[in-house]
Amino acid sequence: TRMLGMPLLNPALSARALGFGRVNHDWLGVLITPWCMNLLLLPTTDSDWTTQPPGNKFEQAFPYGSFEFTVVREAQLGCYAQCSLFSPMFQFEDQTAAETAGLSALQALLSQPAPRAVSRRDMLRGQFGSR
Repeated sequence: TRMLGMPLLNPALSARALGFGRVNHDWLGVLITPWCMNLLLLPTTDSDWTTQPPGNKFEQAFPYGSFEFTVVREAQLGCYAQCSLFSPMFQFEDQTAAETAGLSALQALLSQPAPRAVSRRDMLRGQFGSR
């Protein structure tokens, strides 16, 4: 309700949480809203970032690579960390498109190694793949 009537809202979208599962010491998933799409980390008792102040940033490693998350504290939600994927959301025609993009991003984050840069030396030696 705080965002109602704001010009950055995509009226074709609604709020939806997707794909939450346990990753390391946290719960990871995607939150879609009419104004943004974020990766969310929800803490467990073993999470080590929950003592950081709101607004603090930290790196979280995944199979694809490290991503920067920001600590947030909301009165109704408590402590969580977020990493922006899209904002605003006008590139999504409908809810299905936004959900497909969110789940694809989450799957890639957890299952694909980051592409390795090929140096000029590796290229001249014919070393294009992983070692």
